Amino acid sequence: MAMFEQMRANVGKLLKGIDRYNPENLATLERYVETQAKENAYDLEANLAVLKLYQFNPAFFQTTVTAQILLKALTNLPHTDFTLCKCMIDQAHQEERPIRQILYLGDLLETCHFQAFWQALDENMDLLEGITGFEDSVRKFICHVVGITYQHIDRWLLAEMLGDLTDNQLRVWMSKYGWSADESGQVFICSQEESIKPKNIVEKIDFDSKWPGAADTGETWCPQSSAGCAKHQAERSFLGWELSARFHCLIQVTSPGESVRDAG
Repeated sequence: MAMFEQMRANVGKLLKGIDRYNPENLATLERYVETQAKENAYDLEANLAVLKLYQFNPAFFQTTVTAQILLKALTNLPHTDFTLCKCMIDQAHQEERPIRQILYLGDLLETCHFQAFWQALDENMDLLEGITGFEDSVRKFICHVVGITYQHIDRWLLAEMLGDLTDNQLRVWMSKYGWSADESGQVFICSQEESIKPKNIVEKIDFDSKWPGAADTGETWCPQSSAGCAKHQAERSFLGWELSARFHCLIQVTSPGESVRDAG
């Protein structure tokens, strides 16, 4: 980690100003990516700078370095780093091995097909050569998903989702997240109802607004439809009462055999 911190300070200076896109700095940035992989460290800004330089200088593209950047981005799920990096790689390079396999692994993780992910990873373990802490970083992401999804989960299913862990390994992860298991084999995650947070929605209505194009007439415009506006409802209610009262009086002053129309 000491090497990473030392390089991080130097790389930080390179990424400022116009030197950020100087292809002569690629060698330093590529060594920095390798250091991140070995020391289980991470610097997204520097990694994106490498991919941008590859876009500007296609002849300098390095498949191995790009693969390391993608794998490190996967360790930072559920953040969108993996998608950002993927979008900076052209389609032709995405079809190359091992980039194609890493993109497939990323798709499995993002769609929460965890058992299929571990099976695919077992078939491509050579991808992790030189990548420290990758599997545990992925397990942290899976635990995050489990924590926001489940209230209870079968112990065997949790072990499979975390990569077919042994009982002792599973206990370590359960202890880390405060999960407990009962005698029936159910693991209590949390009560999701306790995580619900109410949200207040406040709507402000300006009754002093004008109808579009009616500024000269002084006519006001309500932002809501007339059917839902309390002000308009009150006006219509009063108007209806007034018309009803007048009609009632008109009927009272006419004789029983005289129609309203004749009285008018």
